[in-house]
Amino acid sequence: MTQQRPEDLVRAENPQLDFSRSMSYGDYLQLDAILHAQKPLSPDHNEMLFIIQHQTSELWMKLMLHELHAAIGCVARDELGSAFKMLARVSRILEQLVHAWDVLATMTPAEYSAIRPYLANSSGFQSAQYRCIEFALGNKNAAMLKPHEHRPDLLAQVRAAHEAPSLYDEALRLLARRGLPVPASHTDRDWAQPYVENVQVEQAWLSVYRDPQRHWELYQLGEELTDLEDAFRLWRFRHVTTVERVIGFKRGTGGTGGVSYLRRMLDVVLFPEIWRLRTDL
Repeated sequence: MTQQRPEDLVRAENPQLDFSRSMSYGDYLQLDAILHAQKPLSPDHNEMLFIIQHQTSELWMKLMLHELHAAIGCVARDELGSAFKMLARVSRILEQLVHAWDVLATMTPAEYSAIRPYLANSSGFQSAQYRCIEFALGNKNAAMLKPHEHRPDLLAQVRAAHEAPSLYDEALRLLARRGLPVPASHTDRDWAQPYVENVQVEQAWLSVYRDPQRHWELYQLGEELTDLEDAFRLWRFRHVTTVERVIGFKRGTGGTGGVSYLRRMLDVVLFPEIWRLRTDL
């Protein structure tokens, strides 16, 4: 049997090959802008990895915020089916972000040291999108507005996320609308303030988990939140181990203690009552 030549295979499919008057793949995705956005400052070969790692992470975070904001709106409108799909997608995005650290971990300490002087004080600590994600998940901290004061447009975005109800805030308001005894202190408050764990809130969630058939949607919401925080913790943990592998215990370029700071952040619990109730079931 005569093997068909590659050009004959293409000709047989009759694809469109002339894009002089129509939109191409690269046009649609604006690949010229994306693929020319990597501008290393050092002469070192490995800086390209460092830049692309962080740029792709920011793209995944953009999608995560897109899904989180929509999910929060759906929970507020009692559209839980749509919210569950969006939250499941956020958890899968976090899996991609976790595995992205595997690529950066191929950078050795010596390779990072070669590019570090060119980073100056730039740091992922200053990521506006990451901060919006943390605020959307309920980890509110007014001090984290400060790094964005030099950019009024970014400051407005981060401040809006800081002052808006978080995903967990809307979940608790939903529990109250469904007749569960969530205290008013947790359904009508200053959303910019850090969340404070509450025994009555835990009892409300316990009611859901003790009778999942009666509260099936709320039970599923609790498990979606558990999945989400589980994935978020893995992302944070992988970040810590990668940083320790590459820079050890040096201070971060943004001025934090580096690994010591990141390890403290591992102790932050986003949805505390949902985790605590498991002991009491």
